[in-house]
Amino acid sequence: MTPHVRTAHTAELSTPTLRAIRGLLGLAEHDWDHTLGGLHTMVWDSDGDRLIAHGAVVQRRLIHAGRALRTGYVEALGVHPDHRGRGHGRTVTGVLERVIAAAYDLGALSARPGTAPYWQDRGWQQWQGRTWALTPMGIARTEEWDGTVHILPGPVPLEVTGELVCDWRDGDIW
Repeated sequence: MTPHVRTAHTAELSTPTLRAIRGLLGLAEHDWDHTLGGLHTMVWDSDGDRLIAHGAVVQRRLIHAGRALRTGYVEALGVHPDHRGRGHGRTVTGVLERVIAAAYDLGALSARPGTAPYWQDRGWQQWQGRTWALTPMGIARTEEWDGTVHILPGPVPLEVTGELVCDWRDGDIW
C-alpha cells in the first residue's frame, strides 16, 4: 500500500495530528514551539492511522550583507524508526524544498551531526562564515553553531563565507 503525503499549515492541523507529530519526534517544548506556525509535510501509512514522517518549514528572518532575508527554515524533520531507509525523509524534504523555492529568498536549517552529506547531495550549502543572533541584548556571536547551518540558495546572491545573523527565539537559536 502507498503511504499518503499531506501538507498543511499548523492552523489546519487537528489536536490528534499535532499530538502524533510531537509523539513521532519526541520534541522538547522549545523545539516544539519552533515547529509551529508554518507548513507541515507529513507522510501517513496507507490507512492514514500512523504518522511515518514529518518536516516543517517556518518563516524566519536571516540578515546577510545588510539585508533581511525572508527565509524558509526547516524544522522537525524525522522518520519513524520502523520506516527509515524507504525514502520517506526524501519525500518530505522534496516538498519542503519546493515550498522554499516558491515562497522564500532562501532556505536554511541547522544540520544534526553526520547529516551534512545528505543536505549537500540535495544542493544545500554549508554556511562557512561566522554565525550571529539578534538577541534581546543585541547581536551576539553563536560560534557553537558555526558549521551546522546550511542554506538552500534562492534568487538572492549570497556569500557563504560572510556573516549570517538569525532572528531571536527561545531555545536553540539556530
